[in-house]
Amino acid sequence: MLNLHHLRASFLLLACTLFSATAAISQSPDAAMPGRLVLVLPFENRSGDPSLNWIADSFPDTLDRRLNSSGFLTITRDDRQFALDHLGLPIDFRPTRATTIRIAQTLDADYVIVGNYTVANGRISVQARVLEVKQLHLSNPLEDSSELPKLFDCENAIAWKVARQIDPKFPVALQTFLSAPGGAKLSAFENFIRGIESTSSVDRIKRLQAAVNEAPDFAAALLALGKAQYQARQYDQAAATLVKVPANDRVTLEANFFLGLARFNSAHYADAQKAFELVAARLPLPEVLNNEAVAQSRQGKDAVALFRQVTTADPNDPDYHFNLGLAILRQGDPIHAQPEIDTALKLRPADTEATELKSRIASNLHLTGTPLTNAINAGGFEPLERIRRTFSEASFRQAAFQLDQVRAMRLATLPPAEQATQYTQLGNDYLAQGLVPEAEREFQAALAADPRSFAARAGIAQVRERSGADEDARTESQLSIKLAPNATAYIVLARLDLKQDNLAAAANDVADALKLDPKNGPAIGMKQQLISRGQSIP
Repeated sequence: MLNLHHLRASFLLLACTLFSATAAISQSPDAAMPGRLVLVLPFENRSGDPSLNWIADSFPDTLDRRLNSSGFLTITRDDRQFALDHLGLPIDFRPTRATTIRIAQTLDADYVIVGNYTVANGRISVQARVLEVKQLHLSNPLEDSSELPKLFDCENAIAWKVARQIDPKFPVALQTFLSAPGGAKLSAFENFIRGIESTSSVDRIKRLQAAVNEAPDFAAALLALGKAQYQARQYDQAAATLVKVPANDRVTLEANFFLGLARFNSAHYADAQKAFELVAARLPLPEVLNNEAVAQSRQGKDAVALFRQVTTADPNDPDYHFNLGLAILRQGDPIHAQPEIDTALKLRPADTEATELKSRIASNLHLTGTPLTNAINAGGFEPLERIRRTFSEASFRQAAFQLDQVRAMRLATLPPAEQATQYTQLGNDYLAQGLVPEAEREFQAALAADPRSFAARAGIAQVRERSGADEDARTESQLSIKLAPNATAYIVLARLDLKQDNLAAAANDVADALKLDPKNGPAIGMKQQLISRGQSIP
């Protein structure tokens, strides 16, 4: 049976490696990852109109993205399709409860989301259910509906209800989900879904290009198009597409991984290195560090230290040992290169290039410098460091998820006030990137740790403001100020008052903010804006 137990274990190990300071925390893997693995299946089209079948596949895409941003780990489309093939089921099958359970058990899912939809008179009605696999319990229907052009909003609402069904204490507000970025108008969304589901490379690129033409900031479509172009060996076009992925979107790491590969294949090694560095700074997986090191090597740089990090993180990959051995050899040190090539061959005995390299190293242990290089490369033999050309979305998701779990374990050991401070900082970081649901999750965690955190309350006020819930934003700002006067909350009030054209109240808010923080940039900007409209500041 195929399952994800080994993936869970491997990424727990990775997380503990990356955060060695948490290694002493006595928590089990199950405690760190309590029932958060979710499989979303395509919904069933009950409209009687086959032209609307594409909507079925849009639900896993939207729900996966939204649940991932909310602290859940979802099973990717590729893993889902692998399970269907493994069980001999067609991609477009209609799951019974029994087959749903089989798929869930095959993929080791804790929860499975199934559902259906109907479309009539331009309106879509959706019904979803949550299957809790261990208890074999199917929830009551979770329902929503909207005008068809607002399909994305409807799917976001269903995602929020699913999150609340799985976790009744789920803290993020519905309005935050509805205001989250990532949507596009219906025609662009349709082209995107049809594109990612197409089995034809030409049709896939055509569909995805159409989606991007209609919605130039549609990050998921840009990523999918860039990947399709890369797979079609259109490297320059892929790079041109992938650089357009907004830096504040959750898919930017994956986009930069493929951007690095596209730049690498076009021999733009310095640009490739920069792309891999960006990913490694936030998610230092072995394949990312390896590619960064390979890009360095192709520029004639010494990448031995980085290759050592790679083999430490994943000592069972023969290519990583081959790369390290070759990098050491380029330093003119055949004696210390030899053990790494030996390890590579032990892990992959049929590696003919490594076998030849081992033989040449053994024959030239007494040489260094140019004579060694000439001896190794004699007869046109020219071994090169090996780049990792494949990308596992599941690996990235699980690593990021596990890092979040380890971080939570670490924060749990801190005093409540310090927990609140760190959660609030994380929330502010997410907010600065435009990741509003993620920000609210952190602010709510801060308040759970310390209900008197005025900074976390001010963060919630900003979230409510960004999601268009103005009255709630005002209430949260006032609560924050009641806990402790602070510039952030006053600035939210100032923007709300200005939005209502209440210039005098906005001026008072700005004045209060500047008294607390005379160098506050947003406050200074609002002061200038108010003065330009003839409003004096007290």
